[in-house]
Amino acid sequence: MGNIFGRKRRTRVTEQDRAVLQLKQQRDKLKQYQKRITLQLEKERNLAKQLLKDGKKEKALLLLKKKRYQDQLLDKTENQISNLERMCQDIEFAQIEMKVIEGLKVGNDCLKSLHEAMSIEDVERIMDETQEAIEYQREIDEMLAGSLTQEDEDAILAELEAITQGDLDLPEVPDESLPEVPETAEEEPEPGQERPRKKQEREMLAV
Repeated sequence: MGNIFGRKRRTRVTEQDRAVLQLKQQRDKLKQYQKRITLQLEKERNLAKQLLKDGKKEKALLLLKKKRYQDQLLDKTENQISNLERMCQDIEFAQIEMKVIEGLKVGNDCLKSLHEAMSIEDVERIMDETQEAIEYQREIDEMLAGSLTQEDEDAILAELEAITQGDLDLPEVPDESLPEVPETAEEEPEPGQERPRKKQEREMLAV
């Protein structure tokens, strides 16, 4: 179980990756050759100086001719290294461009599917329905506004002005006190007669 989750994910090596790797290996070999030639040229230059001191001019001249040829090889090596590095950069940049193109292709496919989900006809239909709803609401507003007469408009404006100024007319409260309601005393029954309420209660109980 631990080996499964601990295993590193392998990346796919493309032909372009192999080409870049080979170019970099050749570049490194040329740099090593360049370094070796440079050290050798420095030794031969010192040897030519020593030969001139010893009076061996012909040998020193022959050594300098060899050094000159190696200098030319060194220049060619430098140019080859530059070409290899430029080639590596071009391939790597082309890989980046390829990834960008692939991303654009995915984006275009996504946009295409979205456009298929909602066609131009659907958009036009939705816009028409929206415009119809707006016009319908405008007609309702105009009808409501037109149902009021000029007299109603003037009354509304007058009421608004009265509310704004705090002079809205309210009904006046009368200052006079209300008349008292006289209490009616219950008539006393004649001797031998019951009160009407008590008589009614007795009859209800008898039933």
